[in-house]
Amino acid sequence: MDYIIRLFHPSDGKAVADLLARNFIEINSKDYPPAQIEKLVAEYTPEKMTEQATFAHTYIAESDHQIIGTGTICPFWGSMNESIILSLFVLPEFHGKGVGSALMKQLEKDSFYTRSLRIEVPASKTAKDFYLKLGFQLKNLKNSEEKHGYIPLEKFLSSPKNP
Repeated sequence: MDYIIRLFHPSDGKAVADLLARNFIEINSKDYPPAQIEKLVAEYTPEKMTEQATFAHTYIAESDHQIIGTGTICPFWGSMNESIILSLFVLPEFHGKGVGSALMKQLEKDSFYTRSLRIEVPASKTAKDFYLKLGFQLKNLKNSEEKHGYIPLEKFLSSPKNP
């Protein structure tokens, strides 16, 4: 399967919001109650995705002019040496085809990643194993799930790649 990874463009907002909604409804609904899924679909609008890209670096995986995946990284609460990965999703029909891993590799090249000593990701129950395979660990071993059902994971890097 051929695809490219590129930076988000404001015109991508609707397609990215639709991609997230499909994942919430078709995938995450297995692990979360319907009310929470409805809230997520309502929250992640095209406008929110476009606004998020103004302070974060959002990448798009595209195949035959169709957005098939997205991944975002930004500073963790304004930190210069910690970052957080947000909204890493792939269309359900492309799960298991390496698109998520390719997006993650792109995020690992991003300046927000390479300057960091620690990377955090609020993983869904569904995505937890994906991140564990990539070397992330539970942030809090006593209470691994926070109030919204996300699992805070983190990865420590020995030193920034581009100080």
